[in-house]
Amino acid sequence: MLQLKINKHLVECGADEAGRGCLAGPVTAAAVILPENFEHPFLTDSKQLSEKKRHLLREIIEREAICFKVIHVMMEEIDAINILNASILAMHRAIEGLSCAPQFIAVDGNRFKSFQEIPHECVVKGDGKYLHIAAASILAKTYRDDYMMALHEEFPQYNWKQNKGYPTLQHRAAIREFGSNHFHRKSFKLLPEQLELDL
Repeated sequence: MLQLKINKHLVECGADEAGRGCLAGPVTAAAVILPENFEHPFLTDSKQLSEKKRHLLREIIEREAICFKVIHVMMEEIDAINILNASILAMHRAIEGLSCAPQFIAVDGNRFKSFQEIPHECVVKGDGKYLHIAAASILAKTYRDDYMMALHEEFPQYNWKQNKGYPTLQHRAAIREFGSNHFHRKSFKLLPEQLELDL
């Protein structure tokens, strides 16, 4: 059973991102503040859940959360500042967009930069330990997946509906055949045999 949050007596948000390892599309972050009485037996790390369960839980989270915010940081910013900085920037923007200010930030992973002097704690595999981080992971994952599925309609050759921009063999085969497009991250090594891409 996941714990509600780290600090019992503070207004605490959970933050997480999705899409960091992708070759295409945005990195997406979410921040969530849950009510003190929130609990759900199935809520856990989004990677452990089926797509159907993630979307069912998203509805519950959005309905019952005190507040939440989801932010995309697009490819141009990722290429300009690198994916780690873009992931942290996305989380900062999500936290900043919350309608109620947190007193403490719980972040999934081991890297974060201070935001507005609000105390924070990084929790490795936090989406499997704390409900608010798990909730943030589900929102980030589902909103990013929805974005990539919409892009698939425009660019079906990359099969983003299925791979969501991750570096699958099929995705890389499509890049070889059709080249990359403006939704690919130009700072990433899109094909393993290419040390430098002339894009």
